[in-house]
Amino acid sequence: MMTPAVNTSKTPSPGSGPGSYQFLYFSELVKRPICAGKIKDRIGKLTDLVFSLTEPYPEAVGIYIEHGWGKPTEFIPWAKVMRIEDDAIFVQPPGNENTYPSFVDQPGWILVDKHLMGRTILDMDGRRIEVVNDVHLLESKGQLFIVHVDISFNGFLRRWGLGGIRWVKDQLISWKYVQPLSVEDAVSTDKVTLSVTRKQVLQMPGEDLADALEELSGKEQQALFSALDSEKAAEALVEAEPRAQRQIISNLRKEKAHTILSEMTIPQLADLFSVLPHEQMTNLMELLKPEQAERVRAILSDREAKAKDIMSSNFMTTHKNAKVGEILEKIRRSGVEPDAISYIYVISAEDQTLVGVVDLRELLLSSDQMTLGEIMVPPAVVAEENDVREDLAEMFAKYHYRMIPVVDERDHILGVIHFNDIMKDLVTRVKV
Repeated sequence: MMTPAVNTSKTPSPGSGPGSYQFLYFSELVKRPICAGKIKDRIGKLTDLVFSLTEPYPEAVGIYIEHGWGKPTEFIPWAKVMRIEDDAIFVQPPGNENTYPSFVDQPGWILVDKHLMGRTILDMDGRRIEVVNDVHLLESKGQLFIVHVDISFNGFLRRWGLGGIRWVKDQLISWKYVQPLSVEDAVSTDKVTLSVTRKQVLQMPGEDLADALEELSGKEQQALFSALDSEKAAEALVEAEPRAQRQIISNLRKEKAHTILSEMTIPQLADLFSVLPHEQMTNLMELLKPEQAERVRAILSDREAKAKDIMSSNFMTTHKNAKVGEILEKIRRSGVEPDAISYIYVISAEDQTLVGVVDLRELLLSSDQMTLGEIMVPPAVVAEENDVREDLAEMFAKYHYRMIPVVDERDHILGVIHFNDIMKDLVTRVKV
């Protein structure tokens, strides 16, 4: 866990003078009596706490009381709170009206119980799904802040009134690592769920993001997906299971869908479209360039799709006299995607035909002064542009290459076929 646990054993008692503070758990405040000035003047019980999403920590703006039985709610501004004690929360009397006004939600406000407790959160290692079992609060100088969320079993016990039992150490995550996602693309209100920060989302592998999206549903899933940039969104969408893909696509706006599709390869688009309802597929097809749409249709309409329809133009070539050090520096400066440089393809300087291939691992282990001609091997396997999908699958299954080059009749390299683009499609057909 990235955040150290807070030691609450030295928490001073409230009202111990200037600079006093105390740590509280929300589960310990829920249903605590609210009293107007004196203990006998009981208004009701605390139903929820309302916070404004201020930086760096959300600050309490009031207490929400729900009376039930058709009675109106009450909202007590935090400025009216006098003190928090073990047996009650004391507030200033409401005034001439004898009741506080009804609660009216405002943009940028969250309710702890309604919007945070029990919600899903991606753990800081980016790989596990956790649940907010409690919310850790800091009261200081008359103000109340959300400072941590607790994902430990202790928090779960406190929610059920068993706070005296401690099974494990509290697992507190600082609020600065736990931010409400922007849900402008997902929902029409400002209600939020929790996840890792945007920066941490962008650092997560696509497979892990896909796992997270599959665990979530509804607004939580939409909120997480809307926080991704188009490249990371495409990566996660490609890795997600068909059910999650359909859910995500059904909630995408046209503009966002267009930017995400532009980040995907033709085989990835075909795989995605193959699991969508016909109407969704038709609508998304209109967002593609005409030549892209034609290639996707060719794959979808024919199980015997050809290599030229599936191949990617994202690969790297060089000549035999190029030195290892030069190529490594070129790779570092190129910004090419990692999956595009599993192999370096060597072409003849005279007629540009494919004459050899160098595995990236071999390149990294060779001296900078060696030439690619010295370490290359002849391309043992190549695909022709009219080879069908089933033939390509057999090649990958037999030779276990990560990429196979596609050549024309004169051995000019036209593109590459990725293992994932062929084999994942076959798996997807079985799952769907």
